[in-house]
Amino acid sequence: MKIVIISDIHGNFDALSALPEAYDELWVLGDLVNYGPEPAAVIDFVAPKAAAIVSGNHDYSIGYNQDPRCSTRFREMAEATRRYTDSVLSLGQKRFLGHLPRFTETKREDTRFYLCHAIPSDPVFGYCDMDSSQWAAEVESVGADVILVGHTHVPAMRSFGSRVVVNPGSLGQPKTGSPQARYAIWEDGKIELKSYSYPVEGAVAKVQALPIPENLRDELSAILRTGIIPPV
Repeated sequence: MKIVIISDIHGNFDALSALPEAYDELWVLGDLVNYGPEPAAVIDFVAPKAAAIVSGNHDYSIGYNQDPRCSTRFREMAEATRRYTDSVLSLGQKRFLGHLPRFTETKREDTRFYLCHAIPSDPVFGYCDMDSSQWAAEVESVGADVILVGHTHVPAMRSFGSRVVVNPGSLGQPKTGSPQARYAIWEDGKIELKSYSYPVEGAVAKVQALPIPENLRDELSAILRTGIIPPV
């Protein structure tokens, strides 16, 4: 069985539609919306295809009309794009986001998986870099062989004995110093972090057409083009 694992699409349908892998199952670790120009297209693509999906903080924000609790650096950007996302989604699409589970546990072959957007102790909002000492306790708190998380937009893999935490990175807004979309594959008991190129300038053109302040459009465009957060 081949499972493709993606996270943090953020309304970037250009990146999502260019996904090069065939798969038996698609798993999604949250944040389908906000920051990007095509949240409706992303939802309509993912909803019928994902065999497993969990809520991200931005999905929760739209589904429940709540603050996504972003860091100060991204608060203005998150609020401006949240208003845009809310204006273009249908009631059914918002309900879909609001009904996404905070986490899910499943088993494939002999491997037990735990999926959430952030961390097990705070599945939607918690933030924890992969090198943090906190992860030892997080791993112990769940009964899974593989813990799949997103949220940081940085791909990483860390082992704790026979157990492993995997972050596939961001498909739609990578922050790795490269514009390539990031994802992971689980196949035959092995996990691999992967990336691919997509037509970034097409996504940038759509960002530049968003009804948000120009400085935010330029910041979002720069992140897409470079994979680097512009200095304040």
